[in-house]
Amino acid sequence: ARLLDSRTLALAARVALTCAFWWGGLAKLADFDGATAEAAHFFGAAAAQPIAVMTILVELAGSGLLIAARLEWLAAGALAVFTAAATLVAHDFWNVRDPAAHLREFNTFLEHIGLIGGLALAAILARRRDRPEP
Repeated sequence: ARLLDSRTLALAARVALTCAFWWGGLAKLADFDGATAEAAHFFGAAAAQPIAVMTILVELAGSGLLIAARLEWLAAGALAVFTAAATLVAHDFWNVRDPAAHLREFNTFLEHIGLIGGLALAAILARRRDRPEP
């Protein structure tokens, strides 16, 4: 119980839960041309730059808010919605014909579903903490 009540563990959990996002946001910021090229691959050249900017903003702002325990429900919710959309676009295992690649994409898809569940749980717990039930 003491461990679960630890603020240090809660902070470490929030950092761990968001590491893919803040690391990805920083990497995209450091290589904005690469981030734009990745967005162009999925959405076309015209939409690439705005999508790359929005991706970086969601990843960094959502992570920062969640780590800082500010507007956690909103930050976790935004990251969950972002992850759901990105997973459907980038890990469409149902369209992959090569068996090995299909399995990799399916496993990545499931890992992202787990991440979405963790983010949803973070939002639920933050909301319950902020508004205790009567």
